[in-house]
Amino acid sequence: MSLKIENKTKIAVFGSAFNPPSLGHKSVIDSLSHFDKVILVPSISHAWGKEMLDYELRCKLVELFVKDLNSKKIEISKVEKDLYQPEQSVTTFAVLSALEKHYANAELTFIIGPDNFISFDKFVRYKEILTRWSVTVCPEKLNIRSTFIRDNLRNKKSVEKLTTFSVEKYLLENNVY
Repeated sequence: MSLKIENKTKIAVFGSAFNPPSLGHKSVIDSLSHFDKVILVPSISHAWGKEMLDYELRCKLVELFVKDLNSKKIEISKVEKDLYQPEQSVTTFAVLSALEKHYANAELTFIIGPDNFISFDKFVRYKEILTRWSVTVCPEKLNIRSTFIRDNLRNKKSVEKLTTFSVEKYLLENNVY
């Protein structure tokens, strides 16, 4: 009798506002190199009402960010756009369920920062998330926040050491903040 072991694709699902993407985000992605694929999921609406740039603009910035990271393993997913209902936030549970259907033969791991993990019990269906998928707490290795980029741009300061080249260029050329 032979035993066939199925090798599932291991996918890290990293959701964030990406408002805009920063080198702090990159430091998290760098620590996920043991995954076959890393999917970046920009939030379309924040569960706790965080004010963000327009969704399509943030997706454009994430696409530039992914291009700069230059890895075939990293991609953007606009799954939240498909799940969005006006006046409602898109839940992590809904995102993981949709991605699970799309990547039927994959093992999904939800990547969460320590700041959000503290309030994980406030996530919709958090117990079911823990039963159906892996959850990994992954702190940023670099304390570079999107807030620093927004503040620097508003104060006409450099963001060169805070984000990738193409994101910086786009933000400056389009006077985003």
